[in-house]
Amino acid sequence: MARRILWASLALAPVTIAVDHLLAPGKTTMFVLSAASLIPLAWLIGESTEHAAEHTGAGIGGFLNASFGNAPELIIALFAAADALPEVVRASLAGSVISNLLLVFGVTIVVGPEKSIDLRSLGTQLGLVGISVLAVLPVAVLGYAGPPDRHAAVVVSAPIAIGLVVLYLAVVGRNLRRHHRHQVERRLEHPSETAWSLPVSLVALGIGTIFTAFVSEILVHSIGAFSHSAGLSEFFVAAVLLAIVGNAAEHGGAVVIAHDGDMRLASEIAISSAAQVALLVAPVVMLVSLFLDHPVALAFRWEELAALGGAVLVAGAVIRDGRTTHREGWMLLAGYAVVVAGFLAAGNR
Repeated sequence: MARRILWASLALAPVTIAVDHLLAPGKTTMFVLSAASLIPLAWLIGESTEHAAEHTGAGIGGFLNASFGNAPELIIALFAAADALPEVVRASLAGSVISNLLLVFGVTIVVGPEKSIDLRSLGTQLGLVGISVLAVLPVAVLGYAGPPDRHAAVVVSAPIAIGLVVLYLAVVGRNLRRHHRHQVERRLEHPSETAWSLPVSLVALGIGTIFTAFVSEILVHSIGAFSHSAGLSEFFVAAVLLAIVGNAAEHGGAVVIAHDGDMRLASEIAISSAAQVALLVAPVVMLVSLFLDHPVALAFRWEELAALGGAVLVAGAVIRDGRTTHREGWMLLAGYAVVVAGFLAAGNR
């Protein structure tokens, strides 16, 4: 029954797009409607990724989910950059990383069984997130010594962004080759009879991603009106609400997969998505913004960097023994609650 409801609710996405173009309702209404539309899209991405993982293995399956699931974050950030909203760009990206490490990872551990996870892969990707936080510190200092998006901060950000992208591609490429070798060694484990074929899984992922991108565009254009009507700062809306909505694909997919007992794939989705946003999505958005009227520097606020560093440390403590426990999941969720409270008190820059 639940699956039928989810299949039917996929119609929300085209309805949202049609309402936005034909009826021109209030921005607050469109924010709520587009956020609701992302929920069934998240389920579709999670479902198709789980089927794709039957053919590729957990490591590559997690990478696929992170790559397709991070489309909303990329689209949201690019539209915010084009609209000259640099603080929204940085807040949504930092919030996405934090949400993946604490909220998504925490929920998957709570709803899933207590099982072993791939410590080597997760530790590598978590280390990449830590490196990215350290890498942007010089730009953050410049951001407090003057306007955060002034020319000097942008100039310093560019080589850092390029270095992070190169590092990510090199490390993740090696990781994927290792996962592929591991899968080849396990030839006896064939996909289940009920699994979709790999082409069907990838087509479903593509369709879900395309609709997610269109809905995300509507979402970002309505953020200002929603924050004003809700009495919240744009920083909080971007770092918490927008990040959670943008992470709906990873969250939905990881929770479904964890509930089915595949903790290796679920944990890969959460941690690899965080690494991809930190070392690929954020730098790419910065580099693309160089061609826009208002370039965006990697001058994150100290609140964002402190929360990012704390999230890395807490997630690292959880994975250190290569197993997950429900108590550790609740610890991650408690950490996210602290971050949310801090962001609510911080207000705009």
